[in-house]
Amino acid sequence: MRQLLFFSGRDNLLRLDIEHIVYFEADGNYTTVVTKNKLKVQVGLSLTRMETALSEQLREQAAVFMRIGKRFIINRNYVFNIDCAHQRLVLTDMQTFALSLPLSKDALRKMKDLFIHTRV
Repeated sequence: MRQLLFFSGRDNLLRLDIEHIVYFEADGNYTTVVTKNKLKVQVGLSLTRMETALSEQLREQAAVFMRIGKRFIINRNYVFNIDCAHQRLVLTDMQTFALSLPLSKDALRKMKDLFIHTRV
């Protein structure tokens, strides 16, 4: 069953299937949403407010998303490589896209530990 997110602005409505969202990136008081086909769209919410919106709209399914530092919320389902030495996180579906995000060693180590201990 498809799980959809809705964001309504003054002049537009954005409708997103969560399976197509790869990550959210902070952009000041806005958040850029990046999809599997590398489409980027800006939403008028800070990353903190985006976390709240995800939780309110998706409830328990919001756990598919994970906040990484001050800059990103990623879709856990697309985590492929956590490279602490090169400070890179690679997200991919193994077929249509591969995206690399720059992250601090500390954030990547915490993420790696979480994945190891929870097997998510």
